[in-house]
Amino acid sequence: MSLDQRIEQTEGICGGKPRISGHRITVQDIVVWHERGGWSVDEIASEYDLSLADVYAALAYYFSNRERIDRSIEESRAFVEEMKEEMSSTGTERLGEERG
Repeated sequence: MSLDQRIEQTEGICGGKPRISGHRITVQDIVVWHERGGWSVDEIASEYDLSLADVYAALAYYFSNRERIDRSIEESRAFVEEMKEEMSSTGTERLGEERG
């Protein structure tokens, strides 16, 4: 299997994000675990039953498309923060209403 066959993008799967072929693990996941979480390529491959070639293909794809994937990571992070804030304020209101 060639390097470019290891990464695929399919509308409706993983939000259409590039992912490791045959898996629901996105390039973005690999980048976050490796670049930001400090996991080694071996740790990622072992933990998620991937080949080293799969993980290296994801990283190679990232370095070729860094700006777009970094933007996607930031958008995901912002969405999570927004949901946390929304859930926090909604949860507080509900708790206060239930007690009253």
